[in-house]
Amino acid sequence: MSSDDVMGVLTRHIEAAFQRPVDDLRQVAAASGRVHPATEVLHWYGLTAEAQTVVDRAENALLAAIGPVPGELTPSQMAIAHQVNTAVAARDGRAMVLRHLLDPNARHVWGGERPQSRIASRASTALPPRPPASVGRATGR
Repeated sequence: MSSDDVMGVLTRHIEAAFQRPVDDLRQVAAASGRVHPATEVLHWYGLTAEAQTVVDRAENALLAAIGPVPGELTPSQMAIAHQVNTAVAARDGRAMVLRHLLDPNARHVWGGERPQSRIASRASTALPPRPPASVGRATGR
């Protein structure tokens, strides 16, 4: 699944839950003088986007190491493949937290209100900068 697919699915879930585009939601949450209900969701969305960037870089490194004719992996290629697996696991874990936060039936797990005030002062609603599309991208993915 490409990074656009993963982040696109999560973006659609957020937009459906809050009934507004993510960019608008970021602006509203940032401008809010109090803790906005989307603050925690946007925080985990940003963490997931960062993790997706790591996945993309690791996949590109693996594709570059394998070359145009794949074969049995060398130990160094296998190490890069493990990095890809680790990056995907981190991204998927963050995405699972995000999906949980968006689940309207998950409130019972938190034992009441979600701990938004705990992260409100340190959560960023901004996405990390996107690397240029031409950097390290392999064709044909």
